[in-house]
Amino acid sequence: MTSNSNGLPPRRQPSNASGNSGNKSSKGKAPKKKRMRGFVRVFLSLLVIGILVGGGYVYWLYNQVANTGIDKPVPPGMSASTKPLTMLLLGTDNRPETGTFLSDVVMVAALNPNTKTATVVSLPRDTRIQLDGYKSNKLNAYYPRFKTQEKTSGKKAEDQMKEMMGKYLGVDINYTTVLNFQAFRDAINAVGGVDVTVDKNMCYRDTADNTDINLKAGAQHLDGKEALDFVRYRKSNCKPKTAESNDFDRNKRQSQVMNAMLDQMKSLGGITKIGKVISAVDQNMTTDVESEQMKNFIATYWNISTADVHFTPVTGEWRSPYVYINDTELANAKQALQDTLSGKVTASSPKE
Repeated sequence: MTSNSNGLPPRRQPSNASGNSGNKSSKGKAPKKKRMRGFVRVFLSLLVIGILVGGGYVYWLYNQVANTGIDKPVPPGMSASTKPLTMLLLGTDNRPETGTFLSDVVMVAALNPNTKTATVVSLPRDTRIQLDGYKSNKLNAYYPRFKTQEKTSGKKAEDQMKEMMGKYLGVDINYTTVLNFQAFRDAINAVGGVDVTVDKNMCYRDTADNTDINLKAGAQHLDGKEALDFVRYRKSNCKPKTAESNDFDRNKRQSQVMNAMLDQMKSLGGITKIGKVISAVDQNMTTDVESEQMKNFIATYWNISTADVHFTPVTGEWRSPYVYINDTELANAKQALQDTLSGKVTASSPKE
């Protein structure tokens, strides 16, 4: 994927999403349902470039998602083939060992079928949210709060997140998709692992949730479990301790893994790999996208250029316990979403 001036780096190189001013080797195969940190970017790639290689393979992949999504009709006038749409993408730490729902990845994507372009805005998990109607808190704390309120509020947590993030970014959000740790592991394993450059030694162990991160700096081929360790790593409790990471470091590593995964899907046998990844996603996500709408997304965006998917990470300044968002970057991100939806962002090259 390419980026704008604030965006992500070339493939296989760490991205440069550091904040400036402002406020703010074992192989894992496993369980089921819910969400995940770094995999959210990969999911968007599947949605947007999903059927990247096109041709006769489009129809094969089209059928791969026939049973993905919810069994409801697409509302009139809302087909992804004709209407610009938005989606909230959440990656949570939910897994059987913890039972938590912290949304450690929060992104909003805008897609335009007429220009064949997309913009993805990502926010740090520790962003301090100050919004009318909502108690000030860290961004990643709202989804679990809404989950606990579902029975009393009568509203699904996903819908509440959609409303809140729409208000925060100034757009109507049409859909929400949530993914878990296992989706990430399975997706990486489905493409045969990824080649990345580990930026530092990483060691962290937690018997409570069976976390065992032990990676060495340098160029490496990682399987699903190791890639998850790579994008999750924050601090060390080992002896000797390894250097810590912040939210911005993790965002760079997530980007590197995503780009490496896209390279794998384009390699020999990539068609089969994409099908496997779609299956992995289906088993480990919750979404309110209709099944027919999934097909619309594929039919519409199968030939989108990777150059026309623009990542816009919003950074800021870390002042414990919050990231205070850079106001200029946030304003630019809001505008980027609006420009994509209105058709002001044009494709880099004509589509066939």
